[in-house]
Amino acid sequence: MNQRIYLDNNASTAIDPRVLQAMVENLSTSIGNPSSIHSYGQASRAQLAHARHTVAAYLKVKPEEIVFTSGGTEGMNMLIRGMLAKKNGHVISSNVEHACIYNTLTSLEKNGTLLTWLKAGLAGAVTPQQVQDAIRNDTCLLILTAVNSETGVKIDLPAMAALAEAAHIPLIIDGVALLGKASITIPAGVAAMCFSAHKIHGPKGVGFVWIRKGTALCPLLTGGPQENGRRGGTENLAGIVGLAQAIQLLIEEGPNAYDKMHALRDRLEKGIQSSVTGVTVNGFGARAPNVSNLSFARIEGETLIALLDSQGVAVSHGSACASGALEPSRILTSMGIPLTQAASAIRFSLSRYTTETEIDRAIEIVARLVSQLRKLTKSPSL
Repeated sequence: MNQRIYLDNNASTAIDPRVLQAMVENLSTSIGNPSSIHSYGQASRAQLAHARHTVAAYLKVKPEEIVFTSGGTEGMNMLIRGMLAKKNGHVISSNVEHACIYNTLTSLEKNGTLLTWLKAGLAGAVTPQQVQDAIRNDTCLLILTAVNSETGVKIDLPAMAALAEAAHIPLIIDGVALLGKASITIPAGVAAMCFSAHKIHGPKGVGFVWIRKGTALCPLLTGGPQENGRRGGTENLAGIVGLAQAIQLLIEEGPNAYDKMHALRDRLEKGIQSSVTGVTVNGFGARAPNVSNLSFARIEGETLIALLDSQGVAVSHGSACASGALEPSRILTSMGIPLTQAASAIRFSLSRYTTETEIDRAIEIVARLVSQLRKLTKSPSL
């Protein structure tokens, strides 16, 4: 059997062997708690500081602005709940946000938080004008995702940041699907951003947030004084070391990977569309270079995913936090995509290690399986 092809990198990436090596070395040699004052603790604290400086250098920010977390969901909850605890009021977000934002805000809305949900439409992202029109005198927070994890569609981050800065409204950005897909320069109007290690060939269960100095925020997890008092609890040092190693590799290898992923993503889309009729790309405009969300007319997405898996190709229906559900993607239907089209959607997401051979093989398998499924259902050719 041919080697399996993994095209679900927006759900999680394979850990880089060099990251694993750094983690194993840390687990084997680092005994001390970073909060302890003895030499073992000092050694662990030095590793923690080095990791923080590595992450900060990548983002070109101050090390003290970095807070390590367990990942994207904790990070976004920390930022949203922490900022609203300091100043509650009217919040603006969109209807195509990741579940960690959407469900958190829905819960807060039920408890009285005033929310405006902007509609992204078929393009897949809200516009600066929509945000401008939604701002009120009592607006206290703007929450958006830089790159939609299901469609790859990007917001106009510089324009959104400029609006937020002009209106003196803190802007929180979910940067999980952006990290590792493009160079990151944080605009002046952004108050905080959230990231996760396992989307860049790092370990699962660790991430970080960047919080601009001077931003008011209550801790989500209280306890000890760790993370400058912003996140209590002993740090996951091995995970943080792995995260820092993944960031270092991104610094070294990322710039050459973005164009490669873009070219392979375009090759995948063109190859499938030239081999299969009735294929629609969901979302348009500026997109991350590694994501393609395609709908296949007269095909059940869940069935195609299962068959692709049986043939050695791993893809998904959408966000890993929602793709276990049998319902069509909330994000796609919120964009106004018809239920049948959303139900037939497949997300292909590449990594910087995806190869041209894998893409060509995936095109061949997708075309064959779609043809077989349409014959079985006796659907006319489109």
